Amino acid sequence: MPVIAVLIPDDTNNPERIPPGLEAFDGRAEIRFTDPDGLPQALEGADALFLWDFFSEAVENAWPHADQLQWIHVAAAGVDKLMFDELAGSEVTVTNAQGFFDRPIAEFVLGAVLAQAKDFALSHRYKAERRWVHRETQRIQGQRAMVIGTGAIGRETARLLRAVGMEVRGVGRTARQEDPDFGVVVSSEELAEHAGWADHLINAAPLTPQTTGLISAEVFSAMRPEAHLVNIGRGESVDEPALIQALRSGGIGFASLDVFDREPLPEDSPLWALDNVLISAHMSGDVVGWSAALAEQFVENAERWLAGETLKNIVDKDKGYVPRH
Repeated sequence: MPVIAVLIPDDTNNPERIPPGLEAFDGRAEIRFTDPDGLPQALEGADALFLWDFFSEAVENAWPHADQLQWIHVAAAGVDKLMFDELAGSEVTVTNAQGFFDRPIAEFVLGAVLAQAKDFALSHRYKAERRWVHRETQRIQGQRAMVIGTGAIGRETARLLRAVGMEVRGVGRTARQEDPDFGVVVSSEELAEHAGWADHLINAAPLTPQTTGLISAEVFSAMRPEAHLVNIGRGESVDEPALIQALRSGGIGFASLDVFDREPLPEDSPLWALDNVLISAHMSGDVVGWSAALAEQFVENAERWLAGETLKNIVDKDKGYVPRH
């Protein structure tokens, strides 16, 4: 009987600690639930690993015990917390949760764009102060959005922003013309040369060596003073000290941040005190029902695995994401 290890959070008070639906494998597979401390033992003899604790970095330390592992599934779109050299060089197949988060995250981006354009943050502060202050806000129709990352999340974001009348371009590994979702895609290596075009610069890229620190001081210097940064990718893609300096100096106008270098964001981070920053707790894709949907996605893929069929959402371990076909 095949063995599936399931890495769960060690927070016993978390009602979503155990993924639902795994009883479907009763009599067909042995399910081993484990927290990070017990992962080495749970991996011995395991054929598959389900990372329900998707931000855990425990797999690398437990890797010497993975003596017959064939498949790892991560209940997240990003696999940067998982990938390490030994896994990348192995024959183990890695799959992820691509597909589920696309629309919720795209909606979050649209919400952030609207909130910035309509100045909702200042309206909220005036309400708290019981002040009636009339002012003009911006129209987003006709504004320009540049989306870094041309994968599934970036494409859904581009489609949604186009639907409300915005002009969209993409940023990817390879420059090209006439992309079906972005129109023009510029090379990420030339981001600083093109960043001044955008009213809204949106990071939807996975974290890879190429995207780490991509949004740099040089990029902020090239952006418009009124420009808006939205980050729903990874915090490490942004030079955070350079971002803070740009926000303080007026180099850019506003930032909507769902991800950070360190999470939770430390209490002493200067970002908390800046009025031109929206902070959310890495929740852009976490809509009601998300945990059950992620568990169901794993169950469907595990059924394929048990039947010897091709898995869905296979990650290119060298690139760090699921390639488009």
